[in-house]
Amino acid sequence: MGLRMETKQSSSAASAASCQANDWLCSGKGLLLWCLPILALIVGGSWSTLRPWLWIPALLVMGVACLANATRCGRVHCYFTGPLYLLAAAYVVLAEFHLVPMNPNRFLGAILLLTLLAYLAEFPLGKYRNT
Repeated sequence: MGLRMETKQSSSAASAASCQANDWLCSGKGLLLWCLPILALIVGGSWSTLRPWLWIPALLVMGVACLANATRCGRVHCYFTGPLYLLAAAYVVLAEFHLVPMNPNRFLGAILLLTLLAYLAEFPLGKYRNT
């Protein structure tokens, strides 16, 4: 029984290491795929004329990157944030056509809060779905 538990634990550790190796957040791609778009969101928050031109591509890049990362390595929060960012990009498009109201501070606050909740979900669920 003890040998079996060691094997299961070592295979779990190997699986986690494999997932981490495929995780774009743990690589230099994270800077390009999330940090630069976050900077665009911050700049767009105070530059209303360029807001849709900054926010829509930033949210699309982050959303697609999260979905791809969830597929690549099973990162738990990416299963939530990928669709969140894509829906947020769609909302910005609708707001640009004046079909829905837009309060930039509340919008970014809601996105930040939901992203934080997705990260917090990794504590009880684990960082990677595959492990």
